Amino acid sequence: MARVTIVGGGYGGITAAKALDDVAEVTLVEQKDTFVSHSAALRAAVDRDWAEKIFLPYDKLLTNGRVVHGTALTVRGTTVEVSGHGQIEADYLVLATGTAYPFPAKHMESSSVIAKARIERVHSNLEQSSRVLIVGAGAVGIELAGEITSAFPQVKVTMLEAADRILPAGDYKPEIREAIADQLTQRGVEILTGDSLSFLPPVDVGVLSPFRVTTQGGRQLEADMWFRAYGSAAATGFLSEDYDEVRHYDGTIRVDEYLRVVDHPGVWAIGDITDVRESKRADAARAHARVVASNIADMIAGREPSATYTPGTERIILPLGPDGGASQILRDGVRVVVGPEETSKIKGEDLFLGFIRQELGVESEA
Repeated sequence: MARVTIVGGGYGGITAAKALDDVAEVTLVEQKDTFVSHSAALRAAVDRDWAEKIFLPYDKLLTNGRVVHGTALTVRGTTVEVSGHGQIEADYLVLATGTAYPFPAKHMESSSVIAKARIERVHSNLEQSSRVLIVGAGAVGIELAGEITSAFPQVKVTMLEAADRILPAGDYKPEIREAIADQLTQRGVEILTGDSLSFLPPVDVGVLSPFRVTTQGGRQLEADMWFRAYGSAAATGFLSEDYDEVRHYDGTIRVDEYLRVVDHPGVWAIGDITDVRESKRADAARAHARVVASNIADMIAGREPSATYTPGTERIILPLGPDGGASQILRDGVRVVVGPEETSKIKGEDLFLGFIRQELGVESEA
């Protein structure tokens, strides 16, 4: 049976692994001891129930394959060296390591115990805080502001964005920015755009320690704690120098329309680490995974790859806590902006946890 190694057990990785489980000998390499549902990570920072929900076991994901917990140290050809497991050889390799992003949007710790303890400290600090500064007003900063103001309405939140508008990246209609700004303003959030900090606060992210900072525009800002909502980085540092020619300055990797890594036979990439020009989203990673799984299945059966990937119309779901937010979706081929009620139904209530539990084979909550 053909051997497939998938490096990275995030949204794309688990989708590819499950899709190939019946046709290949699948090994999923993941450094964390549990799956972390990062689409709900910001909710977990403000809600203790969610702090438990986002950590899910891998043990029922695969029927025939295996999950190896270790760190990918290097890749040569289709062979991966994994900490504690040595070299894992394969006929096909799928790179699905995603991006690193500042806490609490993503948890980079291998141990769920350590990650949960860090979440609890942030939650406790938020309970005692009256002023919070969020640096960055992209999707993560906006969602974080929404979660904080929903769970702790007494907290005064200030958002600072270097660009001249919130949600600066992406092909989004002006209406969604207006809807989000209006809702945040109604919650008492101060939104400052076109300005940036002269220096970062003299305290770690999520730590309760009052401080004062100055912006490039001369503003004096005071807060009890702060969060950094910018600075994602493709997690491809483990790749050997063999990949230097296909790795961009931002760490993303060149892929063709079949999502094969260019000039690397047998190697595929999915999710945030690809250079596909679209916003980095869990649903995009899962769509990539389905294309790659189909193509690898073709090759195992002796056929040429047949599935290609084309980015769709940009969409974004931006909940502001469980019952607020706005979204840009495609309806009857037309981009439309919908408000809090529909956003809550799409993501805000469940944060996609239901289908992730189903994918992992975890029983639904009572």
